[in-house]
Amino acid sequence: MNQTKKLVLAALFLALGIVLPFFTGQIQTIGNMLCPMHIPVFLCALIVGYQYGALIGVITPLLRSILFGMPPLYPTAFAMAFELATYGLVVGLLYNHFEKKTIINLYISLLVAMVAGRVIWGIVDAIILGLNGSALTMSVFMAAVFFNSIPGIILQLILIPMIMVILGKSKFAVK
Repeated sequence: MNQTKKLVLAALFLALGIVLPFFTGQIQTIGNMLCPMHIPVFLCALIVGYQYGALIGVITPLLRSILFGMPPLYPTAFAMAFELATYGLVVGLLYNHFEKKTIINLYISLLVAMVAGRVIWGIVDAIILGLNGSALTMSVFMAAVFFNSIPGIILQLILIPMIMVILGKSKFAVK
């Protein structure tokens, strides 16, 4: 894939990351839990490469915050920038590392990236809260990072592999 095509696709994923929250935000009860900015970052890393995925991961929450005020820049968008960059970096590197692009390897890459990104978010949030004289308790961390994100995690684990299979970037060969 040439550089121009990569840049255009990365810009498309950035635009999706900025626009998708408008649609999910209309679902009152679980809109934010669907983690709409995460999906384009994962897809960008898987399709265009980890470098682009990490960069789009950093830019998306910060740009959306600056343009629309959501998520709030500090501390939410700032912590999300680290989280989403980690998603892009880890999923792209790990999936690219696998010789065979199977659905199982895609799920392994996604799950490892999801855990790594959430751990990074927790570390960054703990640092931010510590600077403000507060503390991030384990119960708050678990609620914010895992339990409140379950609808988004489920959506990502269904939608991303489905899109990758449709695009032909992953062979549906379970071994």
